[in-house]
Amino acid sequence: MSILGCNREGGRCAEMAMVCLTDFEEYAKEHLSKATWDYYAAGADECCTRDDNLLAYKRIRLRPRILRDVSVSDTRTTVLGTEISFPVGIAPTAFHCLAWHEGEMATARATEAVNTCYITSTYSTCSVEEIVAAAPNGYRWFQLYVYRDRKVSEQIVHRVEALGYKALVLTVDVPYTGKRRNDIRNQFKLPPHLKVKNFDGVFQENAGPEEYGIPANTLDPSISWKDVYWLKSLTRLPIIIKGILTKEDAELAVEHGVQGIIVSNHGGRQLDGGPATIDCLSEIVDTVQGRIEVYMDGGIRTGSDVLKALALGAKCVFIGRPAIWGLAYKGEEGVREVLQILNDEFRLSMALSGCRSVAEINRNLIQFSKL
Repeated sequence: MSILGCNREGGRCAEMAMVCLTDFEEYAKEHLSKATWDYYAAGADECCTRDDNLLAYKRIRLRPRILRDVSVSDTRTTVLGTEISFPVGIAPTAFHCLAWHEGEMATARATEAVNTCYITSTYSTCSVEEIVAAAPNGYRWFQLYVYRDRKVSEQIVHRVEALGYKALVLTVDVPYTGKRRNDIRNQFKLPPHLKVKNFDGVFQENAGPEEYGIPANTLDPSISWKDVYWLKSLTRLPIIIKGILTKEDAELAVEHGVQGIIVSNHGGRQLDGGPATIDCLSEIVDTVQGRIEVYMDGGIRTGSDVLKALALGAKCVFIGRPAIWGLAYKGEEGVREVLQILNDEFRLSMALSGCRSVAEINRNLIQFSKL
């Protein structure tokens, strides 16, 4: 868990410990190209929502209980009935090969080693087949977009079901891509040696202007609730809807028979001026009333962030950018270290708050700051 840092006095290089997720962030910013860093860091428009995803945790305080015998603690939990080692998984993030040459294969091996859930992005730079081959025993969900050409979506659903992916994560907050200013300034494009591997040969060569590796205007902006029924007609896999921020849509998700919700604002990359995800969690959990599982992504940087999200009712949280920073640092090993640090911090926060197991975490642990 270290990087080389130079000791100025003697000119010697000393090992510098990677202590928290911010250390990986700083390393990634220093070592990735500007266009790649800007792509991963981007928020929509003025980045208010992206930044508030982080700041919102600072407004939440913990109410620790003491003298609770925390000599033994257990961070295990389940998602859709499958046990994982702790309630943090990897959110769907695109183009892992931009950060590390083995890309999503390295991410898959890291999450398999730690025994948690990896949501593979549609926009992977390794194919779903390569990812399964790299980590055959990993627990994986697949993140799905709906395209104007429904056959494209259908084919990928059948592929991932046959490969043993355990759920579909339907991403619903991208009828159009948000305006990410630095990507426009940088004229961001995948380098020629990389492509969106899952669509190799699917779209015509030179089909006009590209957007994030595939032809522009390929996503279907007419997607609606009826498409949940369409998706259910294609597959037996559980369906999780990612991108819900209101109790009204949470209720509709339950009514349409999905198995889970990921409370998400796409890392602040879509609509700027929307709420931080942690601020939406309580109303959604209260609406769902345990009928389906509720997960969350956005702004998780420490173990106490994980604890706060679980106290407010999330079953599990997912990290996006920190996984990329881990990849940029040291590939599979870097992602493992990021997850291990979060696990260690979460276990410590649990113990210091008087919780011996995930089952003991509840809303009594939370107070909102008066600031």
